[in-house]
Amino acid sequence: MTDYILLMHRDADPNVDDTGWDAYFGMLHASGAFQGGSSIGDGICINKAGAPPPISAQLGGFIRIAAPDLAAAKALVIGNPVFEAGGTIEIRELPKD
Repeated sequence: MTDYILLMHRDADPNVDDTGWDAYFGMLHASGAFQGGSSIGDGICINKAGAPPPISAQLGGFIRIAAPDLAAAKALVIGNPVFEAGGTIEIRELPKD
């Protein structure tokens, strides 16, 4: 199994009902894929070498999952309220090392 992180952007249609989180997390738990996650609040960027860029306002949360490959990870996005509302989900592999 490979670990992936689903990065949820804040570009979903705000007029779409997003109450499907319980069902979505239930599906991830039942599949054995759920590894954790959280919404993402405000923060700062820091940089020792100079002025840091502003934080990315587009990220609203993350979910960590385990899947056999990228295609399986992509299939686990179905039902995600952000995705279902037309929002963007980044799927990133988490290297083992």
